[in-house]
Amino acid sequence: MFAVLKTGGKQYRVEAGDVLRVEKLAANAGEKIQFNEILMVGATVGTPLVAGAAVQADVIDQIKGDKVIHYVKRRRKHSSQRTKGHRQQLTLVRVTEILEKGGEKSGVKSAVGAGSVPAALPAVMPAKKAAPKAEVKAQPPKPAPAAAASADDLSQISGVGPAAVKKLNAAGITNFAQLAALSEGQAAEIKAKPEWIAQAKDLAKG
Repeated sequence: MFAVLKTGGKQYRVEAGDVLRVEKLAANAGEKIQFNEILMVGATVGTPLVAGAAVQADVIDQIKGDKVIHYVKRRRKHSSQRTKGHRQQLTLVRVTEILEKGGEKSGVKSAVGAGSVPAALPAVMPAKKAAPKAEVKAQPPKPAPAAAASADDLSQISGVGPAAVKKLNAAGITNFAQLAALSEGQAAEIKAKPEWIAQAKDLAKG
């Protein structure tokens, strides 16, 4: 009995005991594999495949084909030429049995090309989880200006220049009492130095 199988884009007419060199398969030497794309078994022709038919074979070795020289020359003003060799990777198999039916129930590993995607991989990759939102830290409250407080000349404090006065005023600090009443956290928030607060306490008393 003979069969016509298809693998690696080529067709092969085989009988039990034949040794074939086919396009590289994902199998190791000594493994038993099964070709499921059968186009013909004896006089039975498939449309396009013969249902249930299969060809089983043993993997003998992973080999390379004969070296092929590829030469390219371009006839132009700036001509160039290139020579490179290639050896196709092949799998050497020995046909052991031809099944007219029941191939889908044999349990023998299917012959799959080495570059094929394994069937176990999911067709659709799971969606990526959204990155967790960054927590927004609560800002310490800025001191509110006293309703009836009069403005003082903050530049009287040693180390407080025009730029520092603008920064303090923007934070709502317009007099010595407000500056002296700042907590450590509020002072750190507006970058008010401890010596400023100490001077502000003395000036507020005076």
